[in-house]
Amino acid sequence: MNVGNEPEMRVLFVCLGNICRSPTAEGIMRQRLDAVGLAGRVAVDSAGTGPWHVGDPPDRRAVAAAAGRGYDLSPLRGRQVSPVDLVDFDYVIAMDENNLVDLRSMADGRCELLDRIALLGDFSARHRGQPVGDPYYGGTNGFDRVLDMIETCIDGLVVDITERLDRA
Repeated sequence: MNVGNEPEMRVLFVCLGNICRSPTAEGIMRQRLDAVGLAGRVAVDSAGTGPWHVGDPPDRRAVAAAAGRGYDLSPLRGRQVSPVDLVDFDYVIAMDENNLVDLRSMADGRCELLDRIALLGDFSARHRGQPVGDPYYGGTNGFDRVLDMIETCIDGLVVDITERLDRA
């Protein structure tokens, strides 16, 4: 059990620009952790593999779709993932295969870092091996589909984290 102010576990969600999928996952994860009483024990962040949106808020369509389901993404700001993140986070969760390849490349073959990297879809039996599609160039319904998948996968991730914390 966490007796100090430091979280026992740290989770990072990663997509390409950190304005659609990964901040959506961060917002959902924060709410889910709060609902099960783990908010103080698990830190959550998100980042992008590219530098294009550092300091920017999430895409307005992602914010609107998330708000429609009760998630607040408005305080989040984009940042770029760094090799230090692979050391600092227990879970580094990629939204798609390209993000996964980029993160594995950053790990530079270090097994202890590679073991922290996973695809979000792998936390759901229904979506195992599937990428969270990038809704950026599509219509607003793409953001709803992304929310559907991320919600399902986050539920599985919360179970995984809970089991891991219980074993610690």
